[in-house]
Amino acid sequence: MDNLIERLSTMTQEVIERIEETSYEELETFIEDRQHIVDAIIKESENCPLDVKQKGEVHRILAYDATLLDRMNALRIEAQDWLHKRNQAKMQRNVYETAYAPDSMLMDRRK
Repeated sequence: MDNLIERLSTMTQEVIERIEETSYEELETFIEDRQHIVDAIIKESENCPLDVKQKGEVHRILAYDATLLDRMNALRIEAQDWLHKRNQAKMQRNVYETAYAPDSMLMDRRK
């Protein structure tokens, strides 16, 4: 159990140290790996409950959740802004790229 908690702590610390440079792919991989370790800790704790020291370590690791969530929200907002700008550019481009039939003629009327 201690080795799982230590692995979780090490992984979390590595990500937190470079959280601002972490891409969404790295964050996604970290969250998936983290979940596997948490599941293993939960499974083991059913047989042998955590002692006070282990609980304290887990709570210390969980304290980083707010930082991780902030980074994930920042990445989400960044992606949302990019999609919004892309859609606006697409709409503006479509206005100027009106499809005309190649054999059509434009007729003007003089008054």
